[in-house]
Amino acid sequence: LYPVRGSVGLTLHFVPCSTILCQISCQSYSLSTGLVQLDEGRKIVFAPGQSIPLTIVKSDGGYTYDTSDLAAIKNRLFDEKADIIIYVTDSGQAMHFQVVFAAAQLIGWYDPKVIRVEHAGFGVVLGEDKKKFKTRSGDTVRLMDLLEEGLKRSMDKLKEKGRDKVLTPEELVKAQRAVAFGCIKYADLSHNRINDYVFSFDKMLDDRGNTAAYLLYAFTRIRSIARLANIQVVSLRTAAETTEVLLDHEKEWKLGKCILRFPEILQKITDDLLLHTLCDYLYELATTFTEFYDSCYCVEKDRQTGEVVKVNMWRMLLCEATAAVMAKGFDILGINPVERM
Repeated sequence: LYPVRGSVGLTLHFVPCSTILCQISCQSYSLSTGLVQLDEGRKIVFAPGQSIPLTIVKSDGGYTYDTSDLAAIKNRLFDEKADIIIYVTDSGQAMHFQVVFAAAQLIGWYDPKVIRVEHAGFGVVLGEDKKKFKTRSGDTVRLMDLLEEGLKRSMDKLKEKGRDKVLTPEELVKAQRAVAFGCIKYADLSHNRINDYVFSFDKMLDDRGNTAAYLLYAFTRIRSIARLANIQVVSLRTAAETTEVLLDHEKEWKLGKCILRFPEILQKITDDLLLHTLCDYLYELATTFTEFYDSCYCVEKDRQTGEVVKVNMWRMLLCEATAAVMAKGFDILGINPVERM
């Protein structure tokens, strides 16, 4: 759900806790293991390096979040056979998960050198008054209301730019949804998830700067170049097998180097789980492409007739490579681009 920091690609798991809790209390945490200590009626575990204990059973016999999260990690490791587990919650729960992970390692459930278990914490979303994002009534903003407001503002922006006069009604609705939902997601993910950030519709829908609107417009502009040259994407991919890409111009060279950094960026966000790095890269790629396009003719037209007289195929391939990288970046971020806007 958005806007929730770092919430791309999450899968919700419903763990049969009653069964697992029974296993934990009756088997894994029997006093004979030597891991569980009695403390004023509680059953607790002190994991190495942790300043607070993990509470397995309260003094009244009840269970805690410690118990259920330990049950969940056991289920994911042994039943679901997970090799990567990432918990996405607010940063205030960081210590809690450190204790849970340390206890799971102490019991011998997993080796951190083999299985990756990590907490991806995030800050809070602030309103423009720098307070926690809420409505004027003081209630938390509902996701549906947020999306509806985004749809309204994105349509107003598209009409302001006259897009309703050049797009079909179907294309206009697709563009509206792409801008509205893309901007809300991108505004969230383009900030370091660890930090708090100020939520502003005006900044999100601005088509200048590092915003989803700017990137979506840039993407459609790139796609329009192939249409201008009357070249199908399939034809470009076929031409890539035989066409030599000449990087003679400094802007061609700069764009080519930027495109080649994409695998490095993917590895970085996989390692540190900070998606704003990908957002920064896509913005850099879009601005670098603009420099290239302004300096290097991809399609040359006759000034009098307007007919296409020359197509620089290697530059068209640079356009296609840029569009392909941007499309994959959008896919990772959960943003749906459109061909026309």
